[in-house]
Amino acid sequence: MITVDNFSFAGKKALIRVDFNVPLNAQFEITDTTRIDEALPTLRKILADGGSVILMSHLGRPKEGPEEKFSLKHLVPYLSKVLNTSVHFAENCIGEPAEKASADLKPGEVLLLENLRFHKEETKGDESFSEKLARLGDIYVNDAFGTAHRAHASTAIIANYFEGRKCFGYLMAREVENIGKVTDNPGRPFVAVLGGAKVSDKLAIIENLLPKTDVLIIGGGMMFTFIKAQGGSIGSSLCEEEMVETCRNLLADAEAKGVKILLPVDTVINNAFANEGTISTVPSNQIPDGFMGLDIGPESVRLFNETLLNAKTILWNGPMGVFEMSSFENGTREVALGVAEATSAGAFSLVGGGDSVAAVGKYNLKEQVSYVSTGGGAMLEFIEGKELPGIAAING
Repeated sequence: MITVDNFSFAGKKALIRVDFNVPLNAQFEITDTTRIDEALPTLRKILADGGSVILMSHLGRPKEGPEEKFSLKHLVPYLSKVLNTSVHFAENCIGEPAEKASADLKPGEVLLLENLRFHKEETKGDESFSEKLARLGDIYVNDAFGTAHRAHASTAIIANYFEGRKCFGYLMAREVENIGKVTDNPGRPFVAVLGGAKVSDKLAIIENLLPKTDVLIIGGGMMFTFIKAQGGSIGSSLCEEEMVETCRNLLADAEAKGVKILLPVDTVINNAFANEGTISTVPSNQIPDGFMGLDIGPESVRLFNETLLNAKTILWNGPMGVFEMSSFENGTREVALGVAEATSAGAFSLVGGGDSVAAVGKYNLKEQVSYVSTGGGAMLEFIEGKELPGIAAING
């Protein structure tokens, strides 16, 4: 893998695709700096070499050109603080403002370009737009794993203009290395924990993991489609009727492969999708009419965490229940603690996907798992065995 360590950036302008798609509050202040912080080692290496840094990123999903709330200028104060230097800002990512700011950039200086997605050509992977971006730098660095599964102008097409002058940043290299521990010859037993609302959203990952895992734990809203496939009563719980037969086939396929699919044995139910109501715990396959399952129950937690403690490799993607509501966060919190405990006992644990990452953050467990991926969709597609355009563009 070619990384920034393969280059000396002395006197060079590094054009870096970062993922600074960070959340902002109503005052345009960053509420979670993780994505910026993860990219800092790459930026510091280039600056220490005597190079200069040109940063390009998207922020949010602007629909029709520039919007104040999606301007990357709001990131300048924080970037200036953590890099201990004044960060220049170009009010466009292409054209005269960007080209002049790039030309004026001196070694040790940093330039942040305006939001790439203020131009529709970015997401279309436009060749001409890519070429205009490429004019700005001497070496192209991709350190944006979160967008590596998109064939956008700045993540894939642009690399064509940097033959022999392109590489991965440290974050991208770490992602590939750590996900590889799950996809390539994982330690056994390998336990995957999948949650979330819909089976259809996770079908590809389930199918890909079945031949690789020893145990597949399924929680969250999608568990009820599986339970219905087994003939259980699920009340008014979330269910994808069109996926019931698919779930039945997956259960049979797992049995044939000798893979254990663990479904929750008990469920915390309510008569409303709310924090308050008539809340109780029942067997997962005996939910009465008018009630819906919103979390896994204590017996399921015990069963799942017992399994995790025996694991050597763990993948966790998706919450066990509606953990945003305090009445239904116990399952997700306890499984997060279970993953952390298994990690301290020697397992390698990979956590990815927005809600799982949020849960690890909420319960202050980020330092107690092996690796937290910055790219939910990219991570899943990588594990599914798909070629990610952002990775192929550097390796190709």
